[in-house]
Amino acid sequence: MKVRDFGWSVMVAGGPSYNRLKIIIYGAVMSVTPFLYQAKDLFGWLVDREDLVIVDVRNSKDFARFQVESPYPFELINVSYYDFMEQEESSVALVPKGRRIRIVCAKEGSAKYVAEILVKNGFTDVGYLAGGIKSWGNLLVPMEIYADKDYQIYQFVRPGKASCSYGLISRGEMMLFDPSRNIDFYLDFAAAHGATIRKTFETHLQADYISGSRIISERTGAEFWANEGDFKGAKTSHHPLVDGAVHQLSADGAQVRVVFTPGHTPGSTSYVINERFFISGDTVFIQSIGRPDLGGKAVEWAELLFQTITGIKQWNPELVVLPAHYIDWQEADKQLHFCLTLAEVMKRNQAIYAIDQLADFIAFIEQNMRSQPPEYRTIRLVNGNLEQPDDEQQEVLDLGKNECAASAYAAAHA
Repeated sequence: MKVRDFGWSVMVAGGPSYNRLKIIIYGAVMSVTPFLYQAKDLFGWLVDREDLVIVDVRNSKDFARFQVESPYPFELINVSYYDFMEQEESSVALVPKGRRIRIVCAKEGSAKYVAEILVKNGFTDVGYLAGGIKSWGNLLVPMEIYADKDYQIYQFVRPGKASCSYGLISRGEMMLFDPSRNIDFYLDFAAAHGATIRKTFETHLQADYISGSRIISERTGAEFWANEGDFKGAKTSHHPLVDGAVHQLSADGAQVRVVFTPGHTPGSTSYVINERFFISGDTVFIQSIGRPDLGGKAVEWAELLFQTITGIKQWNPELVVLPAHYIDWQEADKQLHFCLTLAEVMKRNQAIYAIDQLADFIAFIEQNMRSQPPEYRTIRLVNGNLEQPDDEQQEVLDLGKNECAASAYAAAHA
């Protein structure tokens, strides 16, 4: 099986791409051992609509905060690791027999323990996720959005965060936009495509995940560009963006126009590629718009956002919006790309874009506000290099879906 557009080959059980289910026969006795699988294997199975059951063995609180999601329906059950320890028989009874079982836990060890229990109880196709849920949280899925002889645009979907970063390759050079902290992925991707990372851009000072721009810049020498509206005072070696400036890697390469779009944050910035593609950050989403209350100044920033949205309504409606986040997979197209023309975005969110009075817009924002996750404050400090927790703490901070949209959906699910 080949996973569409991802650049990966995911093989069925017994293939070379992952640790296969080991079946060892001693005379008439068959011994089955659980196997280790990778996050990209799991995504491939879900996209190919494989018939499997995911058993998440974390506690109910962690499970409710963040769990595996898929473009298509699948069976997911939550039975705590501790329940398997203390009530093995009743816990095993909750897992459907005769099915392919894929176990997820916090770090890996608990999933392996439960997998061994299931095998002991007669299950024959059992795998456990390498690295635990954090490996799912860090997974990046590359999607080709556009390609011609002059440039290629890639959307890097992060299913565990419901977010997207971007890569622009032109003439063997690469720009990144909002990269995550999964640095090796971007370096490997660039190398595989014969490209050198020259510049990395932020759309704003991220609050929901730890950004990779600073580290990529340090490791590769790539220029790090950011808006002083957010990054003034940050302890990062970055270049200040200029509204309206055009970035171009080679003399005849793709052009990237910088557009300041304040509101989600004072320094929110968008990027327009060759006047065709609109990397919108947390300003314009396919479903809703970015929330302006994360900095504790909801009314002030809502005024900025209202002005920005009013201006964007006058932009070329054929621009293809490439957002930084999505709420769920229903926003993806048939190729699992998160992109839509600006005209279609405005039509889909007509109730928002029809607001033409500031007071009404502020009322909309206030109606859709909810508490931001407590870790967002720390993540902002990390992204400004004002605080640097150890790797394990950063892994914990970086887990969980984003909470960046101003929407009734998000408020209802807070």
